Amino acid sequence: MLEASIRHEYVNGTETSPVAYLEGIYVCSEFRRLGVATNLIRQAEHWATQFACTEFASDTAVDNLVGQAMHKALGFQETERVIYFSKKIK
Repeated sequence: MLEASIRHEYVNGTETSPVAYLEGIYVCSEFRRLGVATNLIRQAEHWATQFACTEFASDTAVDNLVGQAMHKALGFQETERVIYFSKKIK
């Protein structure tokens, strides 16, 4: 399963707009390492070209080493690391 979107706002690590964005990808364990994720990404890239996208972006948690390895195996390159902040408003 793959979910992707087209983002028109700035996407960290990209230079163009619009940008295809990988919101999530999941392959059942028994189908991993069989090229399923690669095929899903190719299909998403093809879909994104219909919206004039020339970049495909994604994110994963800093401590998600499996996710990072998957992204690299799928051809993504790390562009930056970000720390998010929030605070309560009284």
